[in-house]
Amino acid sequence: MRGENSMPLAPEYQAMFEQLAANGPTPMLSELPIAAAREVYRLSRPVNPNLAIHAIENRTIKGPMGDIPVRIYRPAGDGPFGTLVYFHGGGWVIGDLDTCDSVCRELATLASVVVVSVDYRLAPEHLFPAAVDDCYAAVLWAAEHTAELTGNGKIGVAGESAGGTLATVMAQMTRDQDGPALAFQGLFYPVIEADMNRQSWSDDGTGYLLESAIMEWFWQTYCANVADREDPRTAPIKAASLADLPPALVLTAEYDPLRDEGEAYGDALKAAGNTAQIMRCEGLVHDFLSTAAFFDCSRGPLLATVEQLKTHLN
Repeated sequence: MRGENSMPLAPEYQAMFEQLAANGPTPMLSELPIAAAREVYRLSRPVNPNLAIHAIENRTIKGPMGDIPVRIYRPAGDGPFGTLVYFHGGGWVIGDLDTCDSVCRELATLASVVVVSVDYRLAPEHLFPAAVDDCYAAVLWAAEHTAELTGNGKIGVAGESAGGTLATVMAQMTRDQDGPALAFQGLFYPVIEADMNRQSWSDDGTGYLLESAIMEWFWQTYCANVADREDPRTAPIKAASLADLPPALVLTAEYDPLRDEGEAYGDALKAAGNTAQIMRCEGLVHDFLSTAAFFDCSRGPLLATVEQLKTHLN
């Protein structure tokens, strides 16, 4: 049950859900063909060209199975800047460079970091570990191209939801494979395991944007082999060791079924001797950074993230 101290849903989200209800029933993403689900998600997180950014470059980098599209966001000034490699959300099935464009613009501009957003391969066309392999290639590319990125040598990783999973998996992989040392990991309402049995799944598994049925569809689509859902590259909390990992900011949302696993992972990082700040965002739902440019309730967590990026990367 939700605790006595729980906050009500933020008024802006309450109004949004009331408007959606007034519009009548719509199919869940998991009930749509893949291409349609991707388009619906794209429409829910449109590019906002009015958000300030000094420069954007679309290009490709070499990946393990072909070229990987990336979008590089540069802040104003001569640098050198910290580098943030960013992974979009969408359950490893939907999402792309456009769906996280607004967040990347704001992080680059406000924190004065160069953001490298990664268009990793998606399921079902490319099953696990395709996304992981592409993201790791992008982290290595960023480390090898510091000068080209006007980098100061500090590299962080961050992402939302499934992208948050990929970010913390990158932190584990760079440690285990003698990759570049990372200075920061930003885990924004991350997926941490496939079990879906913590209390927040009972409390918030329906009615708050991310629903249990959608998460089950993501897992079935990305990890058709059930054994892969025990792999630390999909369930990072199951890693043999969580020691020696970079400082973490873990953002969770009060009305998000992923809340408890994200906070459990933050606690596990701390227990293993790492620096981890867990920030539960009261009254908010999953995917709240998508509204940070126009909902006051989401603005605070974005600005808190900016301060962490300044501290660890600049």
